[in-house]
Parts: sequence; structure tokens; C-alpha cells
Amino acid sequence: MKNAVILHGSSCTPNSYWLPSIKKFLEKQGYSVWVPQLPNPEAPDLKIQLPFVLKNATFNNETIIIGHSSGCPLILSVLESIDVKINKAILVAGYARKPEKMYEPSLKKEEQDAEPILQAKYNWEKIKQNAGELYFINSDNDPWGCDDDEGEYMFRNLGGTLIIRHGEGHI
Repeated sequence: MKNAVILHGSSCTPNSYWLPSIKKFLEKQGYSVWVPQLPNPEAPDLKIQLPFVLKNATFNNETIIIGHSSGCPLILSVLESIDVKINKAILVAGYARKPEKMYEPSLKKEEQDAEPILQAKYNWEKIKQNAGELYFINSDNDPWGCDDDEGEYMFRNLGGTLIIRHGEGHI
């Protein structure tokens, strides 16, 4: 069964950015599409969002999973947690390390290194094993630091296809 899971980013909803148009496009292609309102969108936390997605989503060899911004580290954790190889994962404006621009200038870097949606480290081999195709789409001028450096970092660890957009901001 062709299905898609679309995960929004911080402070967003299923109606943010381009998510509704991608949902409609995939439905016209015969996909069953799930675009949930993730819990705690203002402060994404892996301990809350990962169990929510794993409990409510269906993953099979025809699944496409798409994420935007903080939905991307969530995708990495999903791929590390499931025991099935999905068709493809598309990470837009994603990151796997805390973007430098997210640091609060009044705090020391060490005090704020942890971001609750990120894992301390990822099992890149397990993630690769569970995704048929991987796509990373990042802009070279993302104002939040989810930029081409982050796309390159994930690409170096996972392979796949890296698409760098020029001047697209937070896509």
C-alpha cells in the first residue's frame, strides 16, 4: 500500500509552508497520506514525538516520509527505530546537529548544546539500511542554520541525493 508520512517542523502545523500542496499531490498519485499535528510543536522533543509517530504511522516498502526543519531529525530517529526498509525519505531544511544560529547569545554554548529533538549521535548505518532513497534539500541561506552545511553533513553520513537551493531561505 502506497503511503506517505509528512512531518512538520517547530512552531508549525500540517498546514504550514508547502505541506498541504505536497499532501494533495501525493493523494492524486494514489498515496494514503498522513500529516499529523505533532505534539509540542513549540518545543519539539524526541521523547514525545518519536513514540507518537511510531505508534500512529504505518511504514512499509512503499512508504515515503517527508520532513521539514525539525521534522527531519525526527525522520532520522524514525528510520533508526523501525524494522522495515521504506521507499524514500525526503528531508527539507533539515539538520542533524544543533544549527549554530539557534544558539542563544546570552548562554554559553555548553549550556545549550542539547536540543530535545536531536539524538546525541545517530546510527547512520541503520538509517541507511531502512531507506531505499534519501534526499536532502537545503538552502544556502537558511536563516536558522538548517543550511547547505547541514545537508552536506547528513549526505556525507548517509549518501543519497543532496540538492542545494540558492537563496531559498528556510524553504
